Amino acid sequence: MDVVDSDELLRRIQRARACAQQEERAWRTRSVDLRAGDPEGAREAAVRSLAYEAVIRVLDEVLTPGRRAGE
Repeated sequence: MDVVDSDELLRRIQRARACAQQEERAWRTRSVDLRAGDPEGAREAAVRSLAYEAVIRVLDEVLTPGRRAGE
């Protein structure tokens, strides 16, 4: 089992957030691109986009507690 210090843990969380943002944007773009030709695929892509958005919100709360309290 690896022991991870707090700085490394913070870097890993930040990388995970950046990855989630990239995936959220990609799925959102895919949803828009599929709307006309594949409505079911567009809905699925939109749901995946929302899932990544939720992950981003959770990681934001871990990184900066209370930042989104007003939303």
